[in-house]
Formats: sequence, structure tokens, C-alpha cells
Amino acid sequence: MNRPHARNSLGKVFVNELFSALEQLRFDEQVRVVVFKSQVKGVFCAGADLKERAKMDDAEVGEFVRRLRNLMDEIAALPVPTIAAIDGYALGGGLELALACDLRVAASSAKMGLIETTRGLLPGAGGTQRLPRCVGIGLAKELIFTGRQVDGEQAASMGLVNHSVPQNSEGDAAYQRALTLAKEILPQAPFAVKMGKLAINKGMEVDIASGMAIEGMCYAQNIPTKDRQEGMAAFREKRPPRFTGK
Repeated sequence: MNRPHARNSLGKVFVNELFSALEQLRFDEQVRVVVFKSQVKGVFCAGADLKERAKMDDAEVGEFVRRLRNLMDEIAALPVPTIAAIDGYALGGGLELALACDLRVAASSAKMGLIETTRGLLPGAGGTQRLPRCVGIGLAKELIFTGRQVDGEQAASMGLVNHSVPQNSEGDAAYQRALTLAKEILPQAPFAVKMGKLAINKGMEVDIASGMAIEGMCYAQNIPTKDRQEGMAAFREKRPPRFTGK
């Protein structure tokens, strides 16, 4: 993300560009992991572009928030693992974008919060649904009701992010840690990882019995893959597997 004059705030053009990027990523079979990062030092994403929104009427606001919600759903639905590298401020819609990712890494100095109530709003791009799944219902309510901002270390302690790392002089410590995490994922069987993500995401939406059925269907799709056969052969032959995603 690189919209420096607006601190990567989510305006109409920027949102359209993100949709276009997601469309390309979704159908690129070479992509194994997606990392969301900022080129703007000190900020991940400052949230919605409120200057732009102030010029909208009520109907336009409702339509744009619906589109933002769709954007976050598209991020969550990417078939490969996604990692948000939070090296600065991730506020409002910016944190909702990070919450739409599978994994989050934050610099200890980063600031995160669903601050919408401080602006007379409430989270409208998935934050009320995704935050409780990270930190629990009670803490999610506290953070949303108060509009409180937390740093990277606090976010890690409450489960909002997977890892918190000290910021470096280049200001990209979270991105570097996200790359390390991505490199841990890369050697694994791509189709199995995709099915694992699908089983978790869909299983979270239903009761446990239905979730087990979803897991079974995902597992069944993985059984005939060449990667499963390669994994078994590599185990027998005591060598690293060479997965192809087939």
C-alpha cells in the first residue's frame, strides 16, 4: 500500500486498486502466500478516508461501506494464507483490513484500534465479527466501546496479532518478520495448506459437527493429490518432500 499523502486511507480509487490486485492474486497459481504491507513509513492504514466520506450523502456512505465490507471479505477469501505486516498505525478500517488477513505481525511501536466510536461511527467492514474471534467477545466489546488504541506488545498479549517485534531503524521490522513467517509456509504442500485454510474458515461459521463434516470434505479433496503421494514417499525415503501443488 502506498498512498502517502492520505496515510493509506481507504478512498474510492484506492479501494478499487485493491480489488484489482486481489483479482490478479486469486487466479495466480504461483502465489503461495500474500503479505499486506505499507510503503508509507509509520503507518499501515489509517482507515477510511473521512475527508472523502464527508462529501458523500447518506446513501453514498452506505454503499461505500458495503463495498469496504466486500473488500475485506475478498481478502479473507483469498485461497492462500495472508499476513498483515503492521509497522505503524492500523486504525479503524485499517485494522479491519488486518483482521481480514489470516495472520498478523506487528512492530512493538505500532498502534492499533477500532476507533470508530470516537468518530460517531461503529466498525462497518467486518470488525465487529472478526475482532471477537481473535480476542474473545468481552475484550472485543471493551476495545470497540472505548475506541482504545493498543501497541504491538499489548496486541500480542491479547491475541490480536500473532507476533510482536521491536521496530528497527528502517521501520520495517514487522514486514521482515512476516517474510520469515511466509518462508516457513512456502515449503509446505500448497493444496493441503489451502484446504486447511478453507476447513478452518468454513468450520468457524457452523457448529462443530458441521465443521467436522467440512473438514472431512476438504481432506477427501486432498487424498488424490500428487503432493500427498510425494509426502508419503519422502517420509519413507527419509528426504525432504518436493511439493508441486498438484
